[in-house]
Amino acid sequence: MPRIEIAEIEQLSKAALMRHGAEEWIAASVADAIGEAEATGNRICGLYYLESYCQQLQTGRVAGDAVPEVTRPRPGSVRVDAKFGFAQAAFQRALPEAIAATRECGTASLAVCHAHTCTSLGYFTGQIAQAGLIGLGLTNATPIVAPPGGKGRVIGTNPIAFSVPDGQGGIAMQFDQSTTTVALGKITMARAAGEAIPEGWAVDAAGHPTTDPEAALGGSLVSLGGAQAGYKGWGFGLMAELLAAGMTGSLASQDVAPLKAPDGAPHDLGQFYLLVDPGLSKHFSARLARVAEGVAADEGARMPGQGRVPAEAVEVPEALWAQVRGLAGAQ
Repeated sequence: MPRIEIAEIEQLSKAALMRHGAEEWIAASVADAIGEAEATGNRICGLYYLESYCQQLQTGRVAGDAVPEVTRPRPGSVRVDAKFGFAQAAFQRALPEAIAATRECGTASLAVCHAHTCTSLGYFTGQIAQAGLIGLGLTNATPIVAPPGGKGRVIGTNPIAFSVPDGQGGIAMQFDQSTTTVALGKITMARAAGEAIPEGWAVDAAGHPTTDPEAALGGSLVSLGGAQAGYKGWGFGLMAELLAAGMTGSLASQDVAPLKAPDGAPHDLGQFYLLVDPGLSKHFSARLARVAEGVAADEGARMPGQGRVPAEAVEVPEALWAQVRGLAGAQ
């Protein structure tokens, strides 16, 4: 398995996106997200998505030349219309205005409207934290989750991400997780590899627990908390749904087509972010330090995301790297 520098991953990803119709600055924003995902071990949101991006650029499911439109309808509210383009590019254009709004108001919201899937939410909330602000992000996805006790899919895996600044331009704490027991990508990857999935991840179409990824994809993922307490994850998933779709005017999960299908209508997904200036409270830094101290008191324990160092190079399966090179025209 070849070991590839993250810089080369970003370079070829950008070339592939441009070759399939993305403007250079847009391709660079998406390639940066791919590189970070690979560098932090989040393979589901890295090169795994590149082929789909390229296919959908060609079919028009994502607009590679969309110019995001940023507005500020209220002092603490920033909106950006992605115009069916990439979420990374829309966020990049809107973030400076959202930071300014937060500095002025103490708290602010950023609604990313009518965008392609953002894949890794932590990529975005991490940027908010690196700007010295607390960031909370939510989004929705294709319907794959039924309510506890039900069988009909209503919401997606609907991730939530939360990032906290360390006061020095870095990140003191960050988590990025779906509101289901596991992300959908782990099930699709298990199917592609011909592997079973652990019991407790999903149920089949009849509502019975299954270890067959194909049956899981025909059924429903289990909300965070599992069979006994899935209502907890379900509640968070609904919160993400209402904010991501309702506050952006983008689609509800029930109306979103499969994200990796080459053809079809644009994703039209929303992401909703809350930004908070920790300087609103003179106690924030001290309380953060106190909590971190308590966590560190147990050997091996740490705050989520604490001390994470992105890799400079990662191993990439030969077949995947050959695909990337082919998409970039490097063969």
